[in-house]
Amino acid sequence: MIDALRKISSPSVANGIETFNVRPRHQGFMSSEIRALFPELGPLVGHAVTALIRAEPQPQQGHRASTYGWWDHVQSIPAPRVIVVHDLDEPRGQGAQWGEVQANIHKALGCVGVVTDGSVRDLDEVRALGFQFVAAHVSVSHAWVHMVDFGLPVKVGGLWVKPGDLIHADQHGVVTIPPEIADRIPEAVAKVEADEREIISLCQAPDFSADRLKELYKRIRPGTY
Repeated sequence: MIDALRKISSPSVANGIETFNVRPRHQGFMSSEIRALFPELGPLVGHAVTALIRAEPQPQQGHRASTYGWWDHVQSIPAPRVIVVHDLDEPRGQGAQWGEVQANIHKALGCVGVVTDGSVRDLDEVRALGFQFVAAHVSVSHAWVHMVDFGLPVKVGGLWVKPGDLIHADQHGVVTIPPEIADRIPEAVAKVEADEREIISLCQAPDFSADRLKELYKRIRPGTY
């Protein structure tokens, strides 16, 4: 299922989800500032491992989460894993939690990428590693960035994400896939795209006419008027 979803763009996944009427069309995806920085790596698909971070002020004793506990928690979520991080700072992105070292650690822990409303850095090295960054900011420094908590629902880009949620992301943005329909998304997408190809083919045909387009819409999109 994961391999099939990685062959589909996030807009197509969103279109496929709509056909099941499991949630309103304006829900289930993050705001537009959070996008994949390495689109050439293809869609990022995996199960969410959630965390909260902040970069300032400097963390005090007892005010940061256990690094070892975090690593253990990461491995408790089914692979492939996508880290989903909310930055508590205002403004966000003052310090980059994610760079070459963290990408290598988390790839070794079975993660394929990170989604964050915070910042990232070391872009060339992480791209070469094949680890996806889906982020709102890029920063030169890690400042005092530290993890505050993990394993709880987090709100990133206006979307609440729970541990274990199925995440799909690419250069268009981030969408969650309801688990009860996840294995049926590829088939639904194929049906939507078949209809779209009919429309596009007609629009590119030498004998195109608005009347023919209306007739096609009456057949495949009967609610249009």
